[in-house]
Amino acid sequence: MPEPKDEKDSKGSQISNGLIFGMLIGTAIGVATDNLALWIGLGMALGVAFAAVFSQVKKE
Repeated sequence: MPEPKDEKDSKGSQISNGLIFGMLIGTAIGVATDNLALWIGLGMALGVAFAAVFSQVKKE
């Protein structure tokens, strides 16, 4: 997989990875608690939030 060319591509890649990771974690918790819709949404939101925070920390 090629490396991103600039900072904007890297941030977008990190956010999409956070979104996918959060969705996977949310799906697992949702299936375990029998509340799939709630946990997929929360997992995606938290994944994007953590990715945005980590991309800012990495920049500094």
